Amino acid sequence: MEPVKQRKGKSKDLSKGEMALGQGLLAKCRVLDLTDEKGFLCGKILADLGADVIKIEPPGGSPSRNVGPFYHDLPDPEKSLYWFCYNSNKRGITLNIETRDGKEIFKRLVKDSDFVIESYDPGYLDKLGLGYSKLDKINKGIILTSITPFGQTGPYQGYKGTDIVAMAMSGILYQTGDPNLPPVNISIPQSYLHAGGDAAVASLIAYYFRERTGVGQHVDVSLQQSTALYLANTIPLWELEEEILTRAGQYRKGLSPGAIQRQIWLCKDGYVFFVMLGGATGAKTCRELVRWMDSEGMANEHLRGIEWENWDMADRTQQEIDEVSAPIEKFFLTHTKTELWQGAVSRRMSVCPFYDPEDLIKDPQLRARNFWMEVDHPELGTRLTYPREFVKASEEISHTPFRAPLIGEHNGEVYGALGFSLEEMTALKEDGVI
Repeated sequence: MEPVKQRKGKSKDLSKGEMALGQGLLAKCRVLDLTDEKGFLCGKILADLGADVIKIEPPGGSPSRNVGPFYHDLPDPEKSLYWFCYNSNKRGITLNIETRDGKEIFKRLVKDSDFVIESYDPGYLDKLGLGYSKLDKINKGIILTSITPFGQTGPYQGYKGTDIVAMAMSGILYQTGDPNLPPVNISIPQSYLHAGGDAAVASLIAYYFRERTGVGQHVDVSLQQSTALYLANTIPLWELEEEILTRAGQYRKGLSPGAIQRQIWLCKDGYVFFVMLGGATGAKTCRELVRWMDSEGMANEHLRGIEWENWDMADRTQQEIDEVSAPIEKFFLTHTKTELWQGAVSRRMSVCPFYDPEDLIKDPQLRARNFWMEVDHPELGTRLTYPREFVKASEEISHTPFRAPLIGEHNGEVYGALGFSLEEMTALKEDGVI
């Protein structure tokens, strides 16, 4: 096929697609999403804020479509619930950017876009002639956001890395699981979500700067760095006590020197989270819990005699902690997690249930905030339940939600807007370009 040429007068606004676009906080923005699982959430957040996100896949579809679980447990690239979750509210096209024509088409898309997000190995786009220095010449205000295991620079920049590698190299994996057993990784690829969320925020900061100055930026996001930020009290514990926090399973270290205390407790139908704390922070919760236990005949004399305002965790021995924990453990076993949560709310104290997906769907707080919505899936002949926008604002945040795109679903819409005829698109498909 002949090299792709710009057709004057035949390009039109790609944001005016067949779907309900053009609404929301980022309604004027267009995003080209080249990411795999490492960056799906970044594009999803921008899409949920109203941006026109065009998900670009290789011809035949993204390998990520083969990530389960699947609708009705039937493996199919068009039925991946993982794909549905992180690519809803996006349009979708196929494009091979390694081909000559594919590169030219991509450059034309960049010309009228605000963001490009990608998760290739460092230097990959540069080798194709599509790195930031080249895109910046096409569109001075373009924001390129790159999400990689270890960032664009540094001693590990060329290393490969999956979620479990990022979780390990960040230090998180060192802390998860039973201390006498191997570490346990979180089931959902959590490092991808940390990096995706950070990438979205960083992209918006760059966008704010671009709106003030007219200058775009290259945003560099590392899975390792994003995940390491969630080490919580690990870093301050070292800074203050020079103690390395190791995994403790259902227990917590660091509150009492040389001692541990339970923070995940078994109840009738699952688990709840509760931490014993004295002083101004925890006195009310612990005092109210003892009163509740006492009303059901389950608080012993020792518990009733504790002055929680003066109960300093930093001075507690393991024996003292165990003595307090034993009756609490028995009390929790007599109630369901819903009973414990409702009782805690009514007493204005902190006890948190561990929810599974079914619990989340039924949660009264989420229902009251209209958090869930039904999205049409005509290709499946049904509607599926999705989370609504992740934040509420005084202005409309996003456009009407729609499902994730099928493979190449919007090729005709997007390439037609660039001025390609049906015959040209057919030729591009035959040549492996789209």
